[in-house]
Amino acid sequence: MIVNESLFDIEDQTEQLIQTVLLSKNVKQYRSNKEGMKESEVVQEALSGFLGAKTDFERIESYGSHAPDFRTKQRAVRKAKRQLDMCEEVAEFRVSETEVQDILDTISSAIAKTISEDIKVDAGNPFFTKGNNHGCGGSCHAS
Repeated sequence: MIVNESLFDIEDQTEQLIQTVLLSKNVKQYRSNKEGMKESEVVQEALSGFLGAKTDFERIESYGSHAPDFRTKQRAVRKAKRQLDMCEEVAEFRVSETEVQDILDTISSAIAKTISEDIKVDAGNPFFTKGNNHGCGGSCHAS
């Protein structure tokens, strides 16, 4: 990489973009929801229950169905996870998290498309629908 004024301009513009994103309503809501989730006793109790059930299951997981109480512990993890997911604060956090991810996906896709339609942007979201450059399109693995 050649270090010149253009690189410094790009760094400045990147910093400006970052600040704009950080000041957006979506990021503010995301941070508020994250803090609300951390402060919620209901969420912390559900999280503790989930982590405990997960730890119990992980101890026997490698033994598969041969382990005593395998299905019981597996089901306990699923129930605890569902209880955590059903907390209002967690649901609100996940919605805001997805909204911020969509913004970041849109930005990265727009930058890539501006450079070339051939640049592939993997947004990491299976529901990402902005643009046609997601993944390889199925033909990149042909020999």
